[in-house]
Amino acid sequence: MTAPTITLNDGVQIPQLGLGVWQVPPEDTASVVLTALQAGYRHIDTAAGYGNEAGVGDALHASGIAREDVFITTKLANGEHGRDKTLAAFDASLAKLSVDYLDLYLIHWPQQADDYVETWKAFEEIKASGRVRSIGVSNFQKTHLRKLLDETGTVPSVNQVEVHPYLTQEDLRAFNAEHGIATEAWSPLAQKLNLIEDPVVTGIAADLGRTPAQVVIRWHLQQGNVVIPKSVTPERIRSNHDVTGFELTAEQVGALSALNRDERTGPDPDVFG
Repeated sequence: MTAPTITLNDGVQIPQLGLGVWQVPPEDTASVVLTALQAGYRHIDTAAGYGNEAGVGDALHASGIAREDVFITTKLANGEHGRDKTLAAFDASLAKLSVDYLDLYLIHWPQQADDYVETWKAFEEIKASGRVRSIGVSNFQKTHLRKLLDETGTVPSVNQVEVHPYLTQEDLRAFNAEHGIATEAWSPLAQKLNLIEDPVVTGIAADLGRTPAQVVIRWHLQQGNVVIPKSVTPERIRSNHDVTGFELTAEQVGALSALNRDERTGPDPDVFG
């Protein structure tokens, strides 16, 4: 089963569904990612700050899947901003992942840098070198994005932010779309908030004969979000990938979107750091 793809503003195609490995223990990462790759995932999202890049690389090589067939994202660690630190951090991530290039490299948080524009210019250098196919940001608000757009000539291809039916981010997603920036959703199932136990979600799941998680992932796909659910359980990893055989009605999408209460599971980017 192949996930749909989205074409980014630089022409790179990204699988719309991937596996996120935030909080996956380093010692478990290789087996978790290998399970995902065997289940059909072709998009893995990690970060230097997660401490598990090496496990992602180990799984890729163990899988026997060609490098060009797996989309790999990682992110700059918060303490590595600035041109020289950024360039060195990128090299370190490549080494841990045991790959020659990345598909997507993201600035992880805007407020961890005195001047993330300098960091972004280093990202432009890395892309020009051919060692990353696409560059983007994570947890950027409109003010942060405007600063990048005003001071550089490169629009991020992706803005990875917290999005789920309890935090629909309509305004930010509209800004992203207006500027050709794909929205990628982290914490897409809002597990800390028990979203998948919400009666609206469970009711739709019962009507469709699907799991609540599948319903929420399908909502993301139909919103146009790139979505990276995380699981360490093989059965759930496979189940979360099995979301292309059904669709939500417009009414079901609307009912899920109406759950919005602007509630986060993670930090507010305007104050974090």
